Amino acid sequence: MHDVTNVPASTLSAVGAGTSNPKTITRIPGARLTSNGKPEVLYIGAEYCPYCATERWAMSVGAQPVRHVIRPARIHSSPTDVYPNTPTLTFYKSNYTSKYLTFTPVETQTVKRTTLQNPTTQPTQLISKYDGPPYVSGTRGSIPFIDFGGQYMISGASYSPQVLQGKTWAQVAAALHDPSSPIAAGVLGTANQITAAICKLTNNQPASACTPAVKALEAKL
Repeated sequence: MHDVTNVPASTLSAVGAGTSNPKTITRIPGARLTSNGKPEVLYIGAEYCPYCATERWAMSVGAQPVRHVIRPARIHSSPTDVYPNTPTLTFYKSNYTSKYLTFTPVETQTVKRTTLQNPTTQPTQLISKYDGPPYVSGTRGSIPFIDFGGQYMISGASYSPQVLQGKTWAQVAAALHDPSSPIAAGVLGTANQITAAICKLTNNQPASACTPAVKALEAKL
C-alpha cells in the first residue's frame, strides 16, 4: 500500500490519460451530491467483479492526494468470472477521511457472490437513473458505478483487467512507479481522470493534487 499511495506526481504526469478510456468520466446533470457538508464520491461495486478490480487500484491512487487515510484490504476477483482471480483491493471496511470530500464505498457482494452490503435508497436511485442509456451505452446497472458529487460518473471499467492477469499485489504496486508499464498506463491514466473529477468538485484543492497534467484533463470533462 505504500507503493500504491506514494506514486510520484512526476510519474502520474508522465502517464497523463494513459490507456484509460477517453470517455471514462461522464458528465451528468444531477443535483449536487454531498455528505457532511462536503462533495461526496459514491462507489458501488462487488468483490467478485473483475471490472471493479481495475477501478479500485485507480481510485486508491487517484483519491490519495485529497485523503487523510485509506486502508483497503487485498483480495482477488472471482475465480469463475472473466479475467479470473484478478488481484485487487476491497473497500469493504476501509477507512477514509478528508477535509475536501466524503467517500462512500458500497461493496454489494463477496467474491463468492453472497450479499455483503446493501445500498441505501439514494445510491440505488442514482445507479437506476444514470447507469444506462442515454448516459452510457450497454447494459443498465453495470458495475463499478462511481458518482462524483452528482456531477460526474464512471460506469464500468476504464481499462482492461487483462493487464493485471497473473500479477501479485506487489507486482501491480511496483509497476505503478514505471510510467512505461502497461499497468501504469491503465491504472495511473484512470487515476488522473479520477483526480481531475475530484479537483472539479473541490475547486482545485489541494493545489498539490490538481497539477497542470490533471488540469489538462479537467478541461476535457
